[in-house]
Amino acid sequence: MSNISQKQRLIQNYTILAVECLCIILSFMLGVLTRGADVSFHAFSKSYITVIACILFFHLLSYYLFDWNVNIFKRGYYIELVAVFKYNLVLIFFLSFFLYITKLAEDFSRLMFGYFFCYNILLTYLGHLLLKKYFTSVYRTSSGSNKVFLITTSAYADEVAKKLTSSEEWSFEITGMAIMDKDASGSVVQGIPVIADRNDLFEQFKTKVVDEVFIHLPDYSKENVEELIIKFESMGITVHVNIDYFNNVIAHKTTEIFAGFTVLSYEASTFDYRRLFVKRIMDILGALAGLAITIVLTPFIALAIKLDSRGPVFFSQKRVGKNGRYFKLYKFRSMYVDAEERKKELMAQNEMDGPMFKVEHDPRITKVGAFLRKTSLDELPQFYNILIGNMSLVGTRPPTVDEFNQYELYFRRRLSIKPGLTGLWQVSGRSDITDFKEVVRLDLEYIDHWSLSSDIRILLMTVWVVVMKKGAR
Repeated sequence: MSNISQKQRLIQNYTILAVECLCIILSFMLGVLTRGADVSFHAFSKSYITVIACILFFHLLSYYLFDWNVNIFKRGYYIELVAVFKYNLVLIFFLSFFLYITKLAEDFSRLMFGYFFCYNILLTYLGHLLLKKYFTSVYRTSSGSNKVFLITTSAYADEVAKKLTSSEEWSFEITGMAIMDKDASGSVVQGIPVIADRNDLFEQFKTKVVDEVFIHLPDYSKENVEELIIKFESMGITVHVNIDYFNNVIAHKTTEIFAGFTVLSYEASTFDYRRLFVKRIMDILGALAGLAITIVLTPFIALAIKLDSRGPVFFSQKRVGKNGRYFKLYKFRSMYVDAEERKKELMAQNEMDGPMFKVEHDPRITKVGAFLRKTSLDELPQFYNILIGNMSLVGTRPPTVDEFNQYELYFRRRLSIKPGLTGLWQVSGRSDITDFKEVVRLDLEYIDHWSLSSDIRILLMTVWVVVMKKGAR
């Protein structure tokens, strides 16, 4: 059983690896400069760069062979220094063997390599300390960490909260608590606010940022806890339970260690974080390409918007992202500036059955705005949202705050992934869908069968829909 999640291990390993590679490059350059060797471009472009490349290769090889940093967050200052020193000894052995075999040893000063390893020990040691401080103090409380909600009773609240908050794991933050056997809302336990009891538990969950819940209810019956798991599963929220196996929950079940507790984890959908990492790379590359196009087109679009109606060129709106996170979504303005006020007058004409609002021939849309929407050019600024990580190229449509507040419990599961610039329902004739439950069905179909190939297929279908001007109003 692993004591850290796949996501945590992926982020941890690649971040540490990148920092260590940077330390090697800096240490080598400092070693050359300290030795006073010839650092002309010609020298650096041949012998030195070859050796740096070899050192980096041996570093990667030893990293994967020996898994140096598997317990990095359990190491104190002295143990950390010893571990870094041992790692450098292995690196010295590999490099010395290589230089001997290739007969390059005589081309380099032994003193220069001595300086290099001294610098590398120092920089790697400091880099490890700073990374551990960052992950445990900064990342843990950032929007990128998993927000966990604790569900327990008053008899166990203090003990469990203390163990969770003092855990060495950095990938989650306990943001709230429900005490099921009494109304303690408004109180604080071990720094965690109590915001719900058994009577308003799910009502509170509808609008809170929650990625996972931790259930510690040893006095509850199997049936009662199982009912909780099934409801959270319908919302797309991962559940960690420290009690025995349940029969009827259909979510995927894995046994693992969570903050020192042995738990069963229930997930409505499971994702390979290595593929999610590739998806993020695709998002960044796509966002950079999209922003390049946006920069070129912005002067022309801005002029057209300004000539057509008064108001700003860009429009921003508070939207709801992954598992209830709020963010500001950007578009080119396609409506008159009083659009939000006039929306109340048009509610009776809403064509959608559900919380989403849609009206054919919406009078709030400007002439230029109609063209921007028809060609989807109004969406171009969202490439910025994708670049900074609020959105993805492909996902589910991010709801407005008003829509989110009207959600039924199972609607929330469509927010269990990042919202997207495009998605399955957008390329399935979005102007023809009038039932929000059909939107949810298509979004959940995408979530349940997600793959990188499905993202690529949807992106290609999106290009076709935009070029053919289908489905947009």
